[in-house]
Amino acid sequence: MSKDLKQMYKTIMDDHFTPGMEVSFVDGDTRQTLFYEKVSWVIDGVNKGLRYGENPGQEAALYRLVNGNLALGDAKTIMPGKHLVSDIELLQSGKHPGKTNLTDADNSLNILRYFTDTPCAVIVKHNNTCGAARADSLEEAYAKAYMADRIAAFGGCIALNKAVDKATAEAIASQYAEVVVAPEFEEGVLDILGARKNLRVIRINAIDKLQSYIGERVIDFKSLMDGGIVAQWSFVPETLKSGDLVTASTEYKGETYQVNREPTDQEYEDMLFGWLVESGITSNSVIYVKDNATVGIGTGEQDRVGVAEIAVDKAYRKLCDRYCFERYQTGFAECTDVDKRAEIEKDVEDAKGGLEGSAMISDAFFPFRDGIDVGLEQGVKAVVQPGGSMNDYQSITACNENDATMVYTGQRSFKH
Repeated sequence: MSKDLKQMYKTIMDDHFTPGMEVSFVDGDTRQTLFYEKVSWVIDGVNKGLRYGENPGQEAALYRLVNGNLALGDAKTIMPGKHLVSDIELLQSGKHPGKTNLTDADNSLNILRYFTDTPCAVIVKHNNTCGAARADSLEEAYAKAYMADRIAAFGGCIALNKAVDKATAEAIASQYAEVVVAPEFEEGVLDILGARKNLRVIRINAIDKLQSYIGERVIDFKSLMDGGIVAQWSFVPETLKSGDLVTASTEYKGETYQVNREPTDQEYEDMLFGWLVESGITSNSVIYVKDNATVGIGTGEQDRVGVAEIAVDKAYRKLCDRYCFERYQTGFAECTDVDKRAEIEKDVEDAKGGLEGSAMISDAFFPFRDGIDVGLEQGVKAVVQPGGSMNDYQSITACNENDATMVYTGQRSFKH
């Protein structure tokens, strides 16, 4: 029985999707059509498309836009021929990619495009970020992103914005990942990564043009269970620099409330980094960032207080694992030494899970101060949120009581 169950994951679907696809938008006699072609790769002499969809047994196909364009009002789609994820080059695969591998790669690049100057690493698992960081070197950026949540990074997609060097490759090869995406791989790196036979090593030929995708829109389709389709323009963050942020202020019952303290340069850095990382995370979400690295990530919850608490809990648990791994080369869950566990738990408690002095990022406004209080109680000193709640005065009061600063983006960034 167990053998049969394992075999399920080795299934390769022969999809029956057509070689081409057309999507037309019609308004009276006016027709705008987008033309797509199915993508495949030659692996071991065999032409193969996607391995399967979200689950074994679901056929799937990848299509790239090859012709046509769409203009609705003032918005236009990316022009045909400007390919990125739909034009990947598989340098090593073992197993060819499935749908989840590509959507993870796509979401990691969706975030990475905002960080092209400084070495940056984004690790995505199940279409959500589990670690993101930037640093002076790619090796350091990857180490910070990986140690932000070593457990969730298992089997994830690693996206890097610089050519992979040997030191970074050795760090990657010492863990288990499914996908590595980068613009280039230095000499000898593929030999190092080759130790992981089923690791999909993907070169994105246009990754050096990632920044040109900032502000670009595509049509986003969501299929309903009855075959209906919801179409929307993709989300475009408008807050890209500190000057785009507004110091928190509001009026309530004739009284003006304003946050007392302007952010420091480092707080601006962390808030902007967190806001752009957060734009690729499933809502409801709250994340914490410190020194250009994620500390705790809460995703997909129904209430903002709950997701803030989950992100705190994850920060504590992940820091326990990190300390244990760094000191004793084993995960906290595998550590059976009572004294060692107690020592680590005390150190994590003293460090407040690494949250002290961090920035708190929310994809939507805080309806009450209880959500923001969760972070402030852990030593958060900077908050970035869209603003616009009737009770923003409560959040401002909470920040002032804790010598914390807060800014508004003026834009919600839900991702469902």
